[in-house]
Amino acid sequence: MAETAQIIIGVLVLIGVYMLTRRVNAWRIKRAFVVIIKDLERQKAFDASSAVNLPYAKAAFFRLGIRDFRPKALEYLVAGEIVGVTEGGQYYLKRRDVGPLFPGET
Repeated sequence: MAETAQIIIGVLVLIGVYMLTRRVNAWRIKRAFVVIIKDLERQKAFDASSAVNLPYAKAAFFRLGIRDFRPKALEYLVAGEIVGVTEGGQYYLKRRDVGPLFPGET
């Protein structure tokens, strides 16, 4: 096989791996969205007076194991005004009518 063909195949494989990891990370953040919303619903944190502390709100340093996407997903939910945060750092569900979080989802 020519050297040029090997380089092209290598670049295509690298692009494919990059796209796959992006898709997997998006899927894991999506799962974290659902976990956070269900956790807040389970704890009945629907307004500022019933807000709760979430142990995964801050990213842990020196954590062993796989990456935890819940802190980043929580930031996205707060920015999207689905989850509210009190001055004391407690969280509550602002919108209870949250349907599919991604287009095309049922």
